[in-house]
Amino acid sequence: MRERTGILQNIDWITVLIYLLLVLTGWVNIYAAVYNEDHSSMVDFSQRYGKQLVWIMASLVIAFVVILIDAKFFSTFAYLIYGLSLISLAAVLFAGTEIAGSRSWFQFGSIAIQPAEFAKFASCLAIAKYLSTFNVSLSRFRTRIIAFAIILLPAFLILMQNDTGSALVYASLILVLYREGLPGSILLTGIFMALLFVLALLIENLYIFIGLAVLKAILLYFINKSKKNILILISLFLIATAYIYSVDYAFDKMLEPHQKKRIHVLIGLEADLRGAGYNVHQSKIAIGSGGFAGKGFLQGTQTKFNFVPEQDTDFIFCTIGEEWGYLGSVFVIGLFMVLLLRLIKLAERQKSEFSRIYGYGVASIIFFHVLVNIGMTIGLLPVIGIPLPFISYGGSSLWAFTILLFIFIRQDAHRLQIL
Repeated sequence: MRERTGILQNIDWITVLIYLLLVLTGWVNIYAAVYNEDHSSMVDFSQRYGKQLVWIMASLVIAFVVILIDAKFFSTFAYLIYGLSLISLAAVLFAGTEIAGSRSWFQFGSIAIQPAEFAKFASCLAIAKYLSTFNVSLSRFRTRIIAFAIILLPAFLILMQNDTGSALVYASLILVLYREGLPGSILLTGIFMALLFVLALLIENLYIFIGLAVLKAILLYFINKSKKNILILISLFLIATAYIYSVDYAFDKMLEPHQKKRIHVLIGLEADLRGAGYNVHQSKIAIGSGGFAGKGFLQGTQTKFNFVPEQDTDFIFCTIGEEWGYLGSVFVIGLFMVLLLRLIKLAERQKSEFSRIYGYGVASIIFFHVLVNIGMTIGLLPVIGIPLPFISYGGSSLWAFTILLFIFIRQDAHRLQIL
């Protein structure tokens, strides 16, 4: 009993409070997004806001259970949890239910569970376990290969489910590797490849090659002209050339038609306000119409008349923007910023490498979700269909993010017991 009391005393209640505020904000805005005058009670379980309340109550129970579990359990069984998540991701390909074009769900009666959501915390546990193992260092090539394999394997299985958005979330874990010693050159290479990808869609390949050749000439002018440096530059130029040609193939052969359409709309190659650009166009109208203080609770016309599809899930932020305006939007974004800064602060104070690495994994995944979800609702990023953490409607998402966060809260509460 004394040990349990100590755990509750050492919990970071600031993080817990932010979590509760985000969950409450989500529930209120889900109610506003799908409000039905014939079912006006917020505890009407036939409506989505009533079901979300059930998910919230269940998530609180889950959070409490996670807090009571011995902190060492998560590091001891990290690989087992990761392995089970991979099995579930593979199994859903054969026994799953297809929803919205993705075979990503296990259907149990009226309840649908998405393994991809739970694989996120499992992957964070596995990467934290591996990188915290004695004599493992990201300065070694072998370590980098294994670390990237841990990250990319679940992403590949999720991609096979036709859920590109959830697969892309795993790219955020490169920030964890960077914190743990991955050379900045690799991170910059990733950013450069993303830039080349966009340029390859916007500009003729010939002009890109000319630009790369000019860049190579400039670098050759400033660097030491040793055989090694010249060989490296030529190799990078050839790799970049091959990559540019591969972009066309990947774009044409690997992406679904609706995904290609969304990217074209985003980068301005086409408008299509009645097709791929419709959601974002209506979302920006809704957010813009909210003005400074918003139209008021349940007063959003874009929301009330269902102009924005998925307004209680992927596009929940447009409901916040319309009914609560700039002030409400800043409040929600502010909560996420405080949460992320808090997670980084807690991660840095950990005595255990495992806890620190896992904490950065939690922050990276939440950061990616918030950045992309809000970015796509205001038209800055392509629509890839990922939820806003703790706010969007859905049991799998809420439960998975709750487990992801509270495992770290449990690790942090245990830090004082580590010598």
